[in-house]
Amino acid sequence: MANNRPFLSPRLRRTISVLTAALIGLGSIDAMAAEPAKQIFGKVTLPSEGAPSPIGFYAKGCMAGAVAIPTDGPTWQAMRLSRNRRWGNPAMIQLLERFSQDAAGLGWGSGILIGDISQPRGGPMLTGHASHQIGLDADIWFTPKPAQPLTAQQREDMPFTSMLDKSKFLTVSNQRWTPTHARLVMQAASYPQVERVFVNPAIKKKLCDTWTGDRSLLGKVRPVYGHDEHFHIRIHCPEGAPGCKPQAPVAAGDGCDKSLAWWFTKEPWATPKKDPNAKPVKPKFTTLADLPKACSAVLAAPANSEAAATYGTAYTAPAANTPSIEAVINASAEQAASDLPVPVPTPRPLD
Repeated sequence: MANNRPFLSPRLRRTISVLTAALIGLGSIDAMAAEPAKQIFGKVTLPSEGAPSPIGFYAKGCMAGAVAIPTDGPTWQAMRLSRNRRWGNPAMIQLLERFSQDAAGLGWGSGILIGDISQPRGGPMLTGHASHQIGLDADIWFTPKPAQPLTAQQREDMPFTSMLDKSKFLTVSNQRWTPTHARLVMQAASYPQVERVFVNPAIKKKLCDTWTGDRSLLGKVRPVYGHDEHFHIRIHCPEGAPGCKPQAPVAAGDGCDKSLAWWFTKEPWATPKKDPNAKPVKPKFTTLADLPKACSAVLAAPANSEAAATYGTAYTAPAANTPSIEAVINASAEQAASDLPVPVPTPRPLD
């Protein structure tokens, strides 16, 4: 298989490593190379300057030029603020604002409660997710935004509400699940930029059994482990993002077929058998070297301020002469530290 990654000279590799190590406060390049990538990205508190760019795959990448959804909006609130995971690509943030308005219009309280989107520069997370790495994934609670805004402490302490009847195998609770829940999930699936909506297999089956509206969008709603307390929206790679690796399209049909029936067999839930004679395997963790090369430049880039990067005030497109991350990592070693993209603030785009 051909290697399409850009060539990086040893000198440029070392320059990027030095910049990255200095930025995140590691003691040495060797320490950075040996540390799990989730530890490195988890330490970064602000996004990079530069053009918004998802880099890599949803579960193996990072993002440049992230923007943050405001913690409070007329039809949304961001939850678990201490996690610092309300960052995303502008396309994701704009969708969430639109969805929040539509959700309120459906009768979903006064809007939505937004869970994790991504870290300031994306990348692997310390806890909770394998994906959410490039700013194109977001979690929405199965709890509507209350009329009285939640305090910061309430956002930390409020428990999740499962949609399942835990006394039965993969069964939705009829006491908690309502037709509005169904309309909410299907509304999320209705946007053309949405690629998938992940829900618990029991919720998928409930939709298959009861949804009487347009069923052409049911195929986007995908069953997966967990996701009984929230659902997960994933959008397509935005146009003009060559570094973003798309996911294979969903199969044709509504997904209410053998692929769903498999979740209701023993196989998905069986405990893996262990070979008592097998030698212990050293745990494998993702390092910076496992991610796209451009992620080193993302980590090394100057930080944008939270105020400038909060959606509504941050730029939405780079100036014509703004170099891309790809251009930065292919620059000479002398240029690598000085030619990183600089943002130009512009107004929020009109809907």
